[in-house]
Amino acid sequence: MADTNARGAGSAFRRPTGTAATAAVSLATAFALTATGGLPAAAAPADDYPTWAEVQAAKQSESAKQAEIAKLEGLVAQLQQQAAALQKVAMERAEDALLAQNELQVAEAKTTRLSDQLADAQERAESSAKLAASLVARLARTGGGDPTSALAFSSGDDADLLLSRLGTMSKLSESSTALVQQAVYDKKAVSSLADEAALAEDERRDRASAAQQAQTDAEQAAADVEAQVAAQLANENLLFAQLASLKGTTAELERAYAEGQAAQQPTNPGGSTGGGSTGGGSGDGGGSSGGTPPGSTPPGGSTGGGSGGDSGGGSTAPTPVGSAVDGAIAYAKAQLGERYQLGGMGPDVWDCSGLTKASYASVGVYIGIHSSTDQYNYMAAQGRLVPYSEALPGDLIFYSDGGNENNPRKYHVTIYLGGGMMIEAPNPSVPVRIVPVRSYDRVPHVGRPTG
Repeated sequence: MADTNARGAGSAFRRPTGTAATAAVSLATAFALTATGGLPAAAAPADDYPTWAEVQAAKQSESAKQAEIAKLEGLVAQLQQQAAALQKVAMERAEDALLAQNELQVAEAKTTRLSDQLADAQERAESSAKLAASLVARLARTGGGDPTSALAFSSGDDADLLLSRLGTMSKLSESSTALVQQAVYDKKAVSSLADEAALAEDERRDRASAAQQAQTDAEQAAADVEAQVAAQLANENLLFAQLASLKGTTAELERAYAEGQAAQQPTNPGGSTGGGSTGGGSGDGGGSSGGTPPGSTPPGGSTGGGSGGDSGGGSTAPTPVGSAVDGAIAYAKAQLGERYQLGGMGPDVWDCSGLTKASYASVGVYIGIHSSTDQYNYMAAQGRLVPYSEALPGDLIFYSDGGNENNPRKYHVTIYLGGGMMIEAPNPSVPVRIVPVRSYDRVPHVGRPTG
């Protein structure tokens, strides 16, 4: 997902204008990135960036200055959209890798269970076969013939035939018949379990291959993000400095404003996110839980993009347990500044669902397995989905492509802190941090782990 740094931002400066023409180029780039997960050759052609001489010249007339501002803002929007698309791909690939790993673990558990069951069945079959063979041997000594080996080593059909023959012997008591029947049943159980175990092993191998490919894809997407960050920051720093010079503000304020604007952009048709920052900020966890920063959509306002159904939540929303919420948030905040790692769940590396899971585990609350998708599904199954407009500190905020609640993959999860702020472990370009809640791609319901 695209990222928004939690820097303080003034609200006194003008909304960007005239960016549509320049931003249109970035939309096509963002779509391509979302589809392929590839890294752009460059954030933007170097020739497109105004020189400082051009910026100073633009100050000579108001119209030239406004045109230059519009151009710079368009270039910033382009950079942010490219970064947003790339970072979203990284998050999606990371969640795919977690889901594939979870499926592999399920398959491995199944093969282990079946292997144990098969070993037990073989032991039972050997024991019951010995007892039945002993019975048949005694009958053979008194009635002629020796069907012992036939019973012990025959196929299931042959064993059924032998049992049928033995059933006609008047010497077989009711208990003796039951003994032979058990031997045949145990033999068939071994054959059935062996077939099931073989199929399970085939599935395990398929899952292992899929998990490895998903891991490779996720690592490549993460590497793409990291490779882009340095160039992205250098380009943005130049553009924000030039904007500040033209508008009489500061580069830091221009960055904060642009990131606030990007954070609330809707999802573009075609699947690309509509904005976001580079995620290359300091990651110092700036911001506070009070007030509503630009770019956030606090509860009580719009629920943002999304077409999911209205499942869960409503007037039956559970009241959170304050002590548990405080403990989970305190645990998450204690990780501020620690680095992102795919599959990380501590003690000093994290991914998004690893941070949320460990934070609530620290207060004894289970929220699902290590997966944004599973945590959402668990909240839904437990009737713990609450409309975002009713979100309270400690609730889990989920993101999916287009904000669609019915999308089977939720690629990101964060912890809501109140005041339009959340804490997250977003992607390899930044550490654990506090940022304004992003409205685009946010699903309409949050999860409430306690209450």
